[in-house]
Amino acid sequence: MSKETTIDVAATALERFSYDNTSVKRFAYATAFWGLIGMLVGLLAALQMVWPALNFTAELTFGRIRPLHTNAVIFAFVGNGIFMGVYYSLQRLLKTRMYSDVLSNIHYYGWQAIILAAAISLPLGFTTSKEYAELEWPIDIAIAVVWIVFGVNMFMTIMKRRERHLYVAIWFYIATWVTVTVLHVGNSLAVPVSLMQSYPVFAGVQDALIQWWYGHNAVAFFLTTPYLGLMYYFLPKAANRPVFSYRLSIIHFWALIFIYIWAGPHHLLYTSLPEWAQSLGTVFSLMLIAPSWGGMLNGLFTLRGAWDKVRTDPVLKMFVVALTAYGMATLEGPLLSLKSVNAISHYTDWTVGHVHIGTLGWNGMLTFGVLYYIMPRIFRTKLFSTKLANVHFWLATLGTLFYAVPLYWAGWTQSAMWKQFTPSGMLQYGNFLETVDAILPLYMLRAFGGTIYVAGVFIMIYNLIRTVRQGDFLADEAAAAPPLSASPGGHKGEYWHRWIERRPVQLLVGSTVVVLIGGMAEIFPMVMVEDNVPTIASVKPYSPLELEGRDIYIANGCNNCHSQMIRPFRSETERYGQYSMSGEFIYDRPHLWGSKRTGPDVHRVGGKYLDIWHYRHMEDPHSTSPGSIMPPYTWMLDRKYDTDNLPAKIRVLQSLGTPYPEGYAEVAIDDLRRQAEGIAATLREQGVEDDELAERQIVALIAYLQRLGTDINVEKESNTKK
Repeated sequence: MSKETTIDVAATALERFSYDNTSVKRFAYATAFWGLIGMLVGLLAALQMVWPALNFTAELTFGRIRPLHTNAVIFAFVGNGIFMGVYYSLQRLLKTRMYSDVLSNIHYYGWQAIILAAAISLPLGFTTSKEYAELEWPIDIAIAVVWIVFGVNMFMTIMKRRERHLYVAIWFYIATWVTVTVLHVGNSLAVPVSLMQSYPVFAGVQDALIQWWYGHNAVAFFLTTPYLGLMYYFLPKAANRPVFSYRLSIIHFWALIFIYIWAGPHHLLYTSLPEWAQSLGTVFSLMLIAPSWGGMLNGLFTLRGAWDKVRTDPVLKMFVVALTAYGMATLEGPLLSLKSVNAISHYTDWTVGHVHIGTLGWNGMLTFGVLYYIMPRIFRTKLFSTKLANVHFWLATLGTLFYAVPLYWAGWTQSAMWKQFTPSGMLQYGNFLETVDAILPLYMLRAFGGTIYVAGVFIMIYNLIRTVRQGDFLADEAAAAPPLSASPGGHKGEYWHRWIERRPVQLLVGSTVVVLIGGMAEIFPMVMVEDNVPTIASVKPYSPLELEGRDIYIANGCNNCHSQMIRPFRSETERYGQYSMSGEFIYDRPHLWGSKRTGPDVHRVGGKYLDIWHYRHMEDPHSTSPGSIMPPYTWMLDRKYDTDNLPAKIRVLQSLGTPYPEGYAEVAIDDLRRQAEGIAATLREQGVEDDELAERQIVALIAYLQRLGTDINVEKESNTKK
């Protein structure tokens, strides 16, 4: 057979198809739009820390928009960025169109509807208070449904592929999908009270462990592993070079997904979490350095010989800074899990700075690079302005530095001032607000850095709009490839990992087993072994009015600024009182230990101040706490609490094990009114004039605050089993 005939036969064996660029375009638009919105909300929150007057309404206070910001940036900006990159790369790696255009559409519109529901519900005060998982149960169900739609579309695409070998990026996509599924379901276990309220199945220390098993791994498997998949595809493509080390990518993948899932407890060091769980979190966090840096170096070494191109190509510049930020964050995170370092960093702005090195540097810069890479290609044109992209690069880089560095400085300042004693053994800065005053200039610098970063996003959006307008969109990109049957299979003596790379089902099962091991090893003992959750005989359930007050506290996001966990440090027990014990939280659904102290810890605030102090403090914080950056909560003095769902709340809590008397749901409202009238009478004696005072939200909040930390005799009680 002649050479020409051989070529003709090969050509006829090709199957012709087209790539779906419409879904890629939609997710790209959503990435840019929601990224801008999420960052503008974050900038407003940063400015509110300097100028409390910017807390315009109840719905726009810091406590409510802070979770709006985190959800918008994580699930709207990064989430759409993931889907944009996956839909673009997966089709080309597998040489096939996405399995179903219908599923792609459901995925896109469903995800945007979820984001819109979050944008409405969070400012209205509908929140679970669980960090990075604040959305209430109907939205959680919608997330699960849309995520499954995405998974079906992805796996069916893999099954009908024309490329036998599954490239490393796809491994990370698979691990992301299965792990996020497990995390979301596990952390969302709750019993509904009403359409927009629920109580979690687990309470206190168990809830804290499960929340941070989720919270840490939401960072790991939503902000990290899918982006590593994008890095492994787009970096070599942009550099036009093969990935540096295939074997290193194998080690990177399996080590990372196995180790990451164990590290959640390092968020709870020095709390009342059992010591064994804290130690597990620390050990596995330190182990994370190796695979994380292996992945970073694999990416950077891929650019060997391409540094001249890096100097001129804004896409590669952004990828380099993204990888550098990834390396910094994944070294710093394990170091922060050391107890000696965590004693300094926890509850301070150091942690906030650390997180933003990852989000602004790693996720932000990689997303910008992918947008600049994809958009000109699907619109068949060149980027409108390379100069503007370079300006964006420098604004994003400088914005990240001006944002994070002041927060590092603020964190060190906070910790040093909180822990400082005079020679006579007294706290040198006994007034918490002295710390707040000291770091205000650093908060201003943080807001300046955020402004620079957002300015870069505006420039990017302008650049992309002009690119789109000058281009010609290619909705269905023609492609051709031989069928899977024509792809070479395995052969004797090949590297062992090739076997699983050709088998997506086995890869899915293997990834699932690997990520489940760590979760089960941590959670099962906490749930199944009673001794891990000691109880205290004097700790009783919240009264109905206290329960309403707690829900008001949660709805207003007070836990975003105030912790409820006093660690066993002399500096904390001197400032706040007896350290917190796990048995005190057995009826706390959800737990409110917190992760940041913008204001002082409130776990022992009960009985510390008169009712009128709390009333005036919420009315005008400056009247009781000069120099406070807390906004006034005047609407609590006017709005009434709603008791319609109170019987349902009692019944749900009873079903979860809270020992309210049988039939208590029917008399709970009467008990609530009696306690409210007592507090209202006291406030009237102290000068408050309001005929309907007993029905105001402020009364319920005062009841809750006056209860905090009062269940035990701090002189005599010990955290022992009842």
